[in-house]
Amino acid sequence: MPHNPAPQSPDTALDPEIAAGLKRDADGLVAAIIQQHDTGEVLMLGWMDDEALRRTLTSGRVTFWSRSRQTYWRKGDTSGHQQLVRSAARDCDGDALLIQVHQVGAACHTGTRTCFDGRALPVVEGPAPADA
Repeated sequence: MPHNPAPQSPDTALDPEIAAGLKRDADGLVAAIIQQHDTGEVLMLGWMDDEALRRTLTSGRVTFWSRSRQTYWRKGDTSGHQQLVRSAARDCDGDALLIQVHQVGAACHTGTRTCFDGRALPVVEGPAPADA
């Protein structure tokens, strides 16, 4: 279900230059990869619209758009497991964000450090590079 956030006034809207560089999905969302800033550990993936990104860039805490609840949620407000923003970047296509954070507590709603802990899939590894 596409969401339709309330219109923003110019003083509370995402910077137009940043907004212009984003490619959103049909629901107006961009994937946001959350990574531990000092180790490179990938913690989770969430979804942001312009308002969630604006809140993330201006508050020092990560805010997502919850597709299941159809509302904004700031990571850690109920669990205490906050994500303190250290940097943010968009990829070359503008269809993904990389938010580097200092993670306080578990990143996953299941209580694990990352959303990927204990969830490895079987793979056939590709060959080693010739120059290795």
